[in-house]
Amino acid sequence: MAIASGRPRILIGATGSGAGKTTVTVGLIAALRSRGMRVAAFKCGPDYLDPTYHARAAGAVSHNLDGWMMGRDAVLATFTRCSAEADVSVIEGVMGLFDGASPASEEGSTAEIAKWLGAPVILVTDASGMARTIAAVAHGFAHFDPAVKLAGLICNRIGGRRHLDLLREASAEIPVLGGLPVDDAAAFPERHLGLFYADEAHVPGARIEACGRNAAEWFDLDAMIAIARSAPALADCASGEGVRARRRDPRCRIGIAQDEAFHFYYDDNLRRLESLGAELAPFSPIRDAAPPAADGLYFGGGYPEAHARALAENRPMLEAVRSMLRRGVPIYAECGGLMYFARAIRVLDGGVFPMIGAIPAEAVMHDRLQALGYVEVETTRPTILGAAGLRFRGHQFRYSTLVPEPHGIERAYAVRPRRSAGFDEGFSAGNLLASYVHAHWASNPQAAAGFVDACAAARARTLPR
Repeated sequence: MAIASGRPRILIGATGSGAGKTTVTVGLIAALRSRGMRVAAFKCGPDYLDPTYHARAAGAVSHNLDGWMMGRDAVLATFTRCSAEADVSVIEGVMGLFDGASPASEEGSTAEIAKWLGAPVILVTDASGMARTIAAVAHGFAHFDPAVKLAGLICNRIGGRRHLDLLREASAEIPVLGGLPVDDAAAFPERHLGLFYADEAHVPGARIEACGRNAAEWFDLDAMIAIARSAPALADCASGEGVRARRRDPRCRIGIAQDEAFHFYYDDNLRRLESLGAELAPFSPIRDAAPPAADGLYFGGGYPEAHARALAENRPMLEAVRSMLRRGVPIYAECGGLMYFARAIRVLDGGVFPMIGAIPAEAVMHDRLQALGYVEVETTRPTILGAAGLRFRGHQFRYSTLVPEPHGIERAYAVRPRRSAGFDEGFSAGNLLASYVHAHWASNPQAAAGFVDACAAARARTLPR
């Protein structure tokens, strides 16, 4: 049954990458929260890092909404579930407003999400050196696809109050709702995968607060709240495509590698595991001596190369994981997780740091991107995710490669990138499944179910008879 609800919401799009969406989004969330509002935060696309900034500002987890990986029903289900208790939802777009998985369609774009959610769009543009041209920008974005409601503009990198007044005067068709001057105190540091993970060490609370103060000072918050409240009623998705409530009777326990080295997880994936009966137990491969008592392990992506020495020096953890691997404990590892199960990690300065050694190759870091983009996966043999023939979607974003090409280890994935030749991957050794692909299990919930089933079966094997 679909239930109509108001769910005030606003989507922050942009003319292109680098225009300042994240700065505007974080500032807006912080400013709204300072008014006592409960804010639900979302990020369009596959990005893992921007949501960590949202979470710092909102004081709650930010959720990914990816049209290509998740599909419409799962996007709607995730949004309705995660916005239920909020006074307002703020959604940050990906790339430019109309950019997505294809240059010829809206598939995987911010515009697609805006239409699915009926969300009014605030467009962020770099307005440095711009005056009347802002009117042309606004007109083009407003009329390119009339089904996307462009409700206002935020002009970034402005010269000051007088510049903002000129831009407001020039854009008569679409209102300019504010602007931001350059402010180093509110800027976010970056590394090779984009922004740093937004922990306190890299992003002090003072930066988040500065973003909020700037938004409160430079944005017309009352107008933006009114726009969010003007969004049409949205039918709650109750089709069964979303995440169900957490089971009270855990079927298994899964250790989740979670620290500075491993932290790229879609919250939707973790909630799916819980709803299927998994109890999740976080642990640190850097600091802990061993994983928790668990029936399975999940190593997400992150920055193992930045912490390779600490990971290598934690020999008790390495041996404990090897022992679990030998005992047949199901272990699922993605990207940075795959690197941890290689023979070693070779960093840019040439240092080599021993890792688990289940994959007969080194994970070698490069100074240039080695793979980027959406992929579709089909399993070619049974794995801990289920039977052969399982299909799901994900993406790659990595600076490392395996050297040499691993031999003597089975490959369980046929990977089909959208714009390059397919290849075999998904390294499978016993109950280990390791891949560079970051999977989103909304694309096929059976993958999450298969992993929980494998972990529950492992638990049953160890129970006293």
